[in-house]
Formats: sequence, structure tokens, C-alpha cells
Amino acid sequence: MKLDMYVIKDGKRLRCGYTTGSCAAAASKAAVLMLETGKIPKYVEIDTPAGVKLKLEISDPRIGKGKASCSVIKDSGDDPDVTDGMKIYAQVEKREDAEIFIDGGTGIGRITRKGLFGKVGEAAINPVPKRMIEEEIRKISSKGYNVLIYAPQGEDIGKRTYNENIGIKGGISIIGTKGIVYPMSQEALIKTIYMEVDAVEDKYGKEKIVLVPGNYGEKLAKSLGLKSGIVKVSNFIGDSILYIYSKGFKSMTLVGHIGKFAKLSIGIFNTHSSVSDARMEAFIYYLSLKGAPKSLLESVNNCLTAEEGLNLCIEAGYGSIVEDMEKGAEERIKRYLKDEDYPIKVIIYSMERGFNMG
Repeated sequence: MKLDMYVIKDGKRLRCGYTTGSCAAAASKAAVLMLETGKIPKYVEIDTPAGVKLKLEISDPRIGKGKASCSVIKDSGDDPDVTDGMKIYAQVEKREDAEIFIDGGTGIGRITRKGLFGKVGEAAINPVPKRMIEEEIRKISSKGYNVLIYAPQGEDIGKRTYNENIGIKGGISIIGTKGIVYPMSQEALIKTIYMEVDAVEDKYGKEKIVLVPGNYGEKLAKSLGLKSGIVKVSNFIGDSILYIYSKGFKSMTLVGHIGKFAKLSIGIFNTHSSVSDARMEAFIYYLSLKGAPKSLLESVNNCLTAEEGLNLCIEAGYGSIVEDMEKGAEERIKRYLKDEDYPIKVIIYSMERGFNMG
């Protein structure tokens, strides 16, 4: 059943969903019920760490000799999650003892580096979902079970996540600290960035790290020879650099588009348009320092895009404003970190001109 629970984000009413961990717990409980009673439940209820009780529909039930399996379809609500609509399966098999052993099968990724939520080689099933699975089983049985969580679509869908960047290969993760998906959770995005930083530290050490907003920035960074230790930070520049600095990295290089980094150049560390849109103000600030005529300032102020503003600057002979913005961004990052001697390099590009602003 779809979760009738909503949050308000940016003035919009968005429906919440439930995590892969909740799906795994519900499927596990249903499969045990099938073995214990010989009956197939249409729905099962589970509790979540968020304090929300879920009633989830059961699909694909199968009962064999001492073994049963079924699935629950993941519902991410209004969150743009690639796992939305996929089936999370649980197969349970009776044990001779009273232990519950949980593992991952087809489509569940495996941990490939230290420092994550389990040991290298283990299935990527987070501690909270494991606890949920065990608690839901214990509500209906004191017997022992081997529990296998699997997802036939998991390997393909896993390639569309950040899993490989953070050290999980071969599929999706069974995750969820609260059991509920809150649409467009900023906390979850930032946590993913931190995990990518940890992966860079694990693989390359702390000598240097490269930050880019997204895929295109990553491509251009590689074209400059900055091939190792690249982390995509989206709009969360401030959170990212503070975490990297606290980890003890010796230097940072940031490569980004003029639209985002114009904001950074005047000290804006969350560059999302819903937080701030001061691109033209940044151009006007740096043009004013150069003594640009008021007519140019007014023309730039009327521009709708940073690319358009940049073109006007270049045509008027002020192409060096990009270098000023780069230097300004470096100075503001150092102030933000409260370390004037920290090695920072900021590189700005344009979609139209690349790095060539002449």
C-alpha cells in the first residue's frame, strides 16, 4: 500500500515512500509467516525506526520444503530514486538452531573497501535493515532462519547509483536508517558525498582531491589531467570542503561552471538556485572592481544566464574577470576554512568556451 504521509518541500506537498530496508524486512516477515502457517499473507505490517507503521503488499509468494520466498515492490513516493518500483525479494530457510543469518544474493552489492557499514566481501545490507529484519521475524517466530535478500534488477540499477564510487559493487544496497524515504533528502545527498570522499581517501590517500558539481565538470577535470580522486558535490560546496578539510586532505582543486562558481566567488557555498541566485551580482561586483562602465554593468544585469553575461564581458574586453572570480573563490574558501595558507585551486569553465575565455 502506498504510504499516506507527506512533507512540504519548497512549497510543494510531496509523498513519502519506504526504503529498500523496509521492503526487505516486510518480505522476510511474510516468508517466515508462510513457513510457520502455510498461508500466504496479502499484506504484512512492520514497524520502522521513524515510528511509522507500514502495511506492505506481498508479491510473488512461493512455498517449498522448509523454504519460502516473496517480494515487496519498492515505493519511493515523490523522491526521484532509481530503485522506485523494483522488487526486493526475501527467501527464508529453516535452520537447526535458533540463529537468524542474513545475507545478500543476486542484485545485492558487495562491500569492496574498509570503512563502510560492514566487512569487505559482505553483502551491502546496512545494520538498521538487518535489525529490522530480525525484529520482524522475532515477532512471529523464535526459530532460526537463513534469510537471503535479493533483487533481480539490482545489478543493472546499481550501475545508476553512487555505489561503485563508494566501494559497493555488483548491485544495490539495502539501506534506510529510518525505514521511510523522505523526498529529496538533503541529508542523504550530503552523506553520499562524504562516503565518496572517504572512498577517495581509501584509494588515493590525502595528498589531493578534486571537486566538481556534476558529470560535465568531471569530464573536463579529467581533460586537464585531474583523473584521480574526483568527487561530485552537486551544490553542496560548503559541506563538502569542510568535511574534506576536517579529514586532513592536503589540498583541493575545484572545477566548475561559471554559473555555479560565480556564486562561489562572492562567498555562496550552497549554489542551488532555490538558496541563492546571485550570478549577475557576482559579475557586477568584479566588473566594478575593474572600473567597468555603468552601461556594461546594466547590460550584464539584464542577462538571464551566466554564459550570456560572460560573453558580454569578453566582448567588452573584460574576459579576465574569470581569473578574478577564480582568485576570489579561492580567497573565500580559505576564509570559510579559517586557514589562509591552505592550498586551494579553483578552475572555472564555460559550456560555450570551455577554459578558453579569450
